Amino acid sequence: MLLAEDLLLLVTNDATGRLSVSREPVDAGLGGANLAELTLLGQVDVSGDQDQGRRGRIIVRDPSPPGDEVLDAALQTLIKRQGRKPSAVIRPLGKKLRRVLYQRLTARGVLRAERRRVLGIFPTRTWPAQDPSHKAEVRQQVTQALAGTAAPDERTAALIALLHALKCEHKVVDPRPYQLSRRQLRKRAAEIAQGNWASEAVRKAIDDEIAAGAVVVMGAAGAAVGFSR
Repeated sequence: MLLAEDLLLLVTNDATGRLSVSREPVDAGLGGANLAELTLLGQVDVSGDQDQGRRGRIIVRDPSPPGDEVLDAALQTLIKRQGRKPSAVIRPLGKKLRRVLYQRLTARGVLRAERRRVLGIFPTRTWPAQDPSHKAEVRQQVTQALAGTAAPDERTAALIALLHALKCEHKVVDPRPYQLSRRQLRKRAAEIAQGNWASEAVRKAIDDEIAAGAVVVMGAAGAAVGFSR
């Protein structure tokens, strides 16, 4: 399973098949997951003092296809955007990715696709669990790391860093059985996420989107006030 698939499973409710986090942040997180995956594979990095160009920009170290169609497409996206800030590639990486991953997980029998109607009118699709065993294993690894009962491996640490960027650790791991508060759980996730530049890029992309939305709202409010005068 890809990191992005594991992340999507963790933020999708098994019973309802709906996201437990807003769609826009999830899409950013999925894009960040592909970025993190390619980083773990040693194919993508951020430029350092030894590299040409500005420091802290996307650089592709190995352009050879990883062999997974989702990661192959992600790598091509990054090849076209070398030299950009990490936060600037998150949206392109996450574009239309959620539906692709849901379909892959359904094809593997992990989820099942259901069609429903919101308010009995608007058609929508949900993705409840079909075989929750893999998700349960991933959740256990995340829980052990956040509860401090086991050290996370690279992939689990990257996954926790992404959950931290989405501010949804408590929706994946209930801290109460481990005598932890939400604040303590988040602090532990922050410690694990420290230095993970892919998750920082996700957080920056989400913050930028929120700020842009606020500007639009304020502009619309100002125009309405001016019109009413």
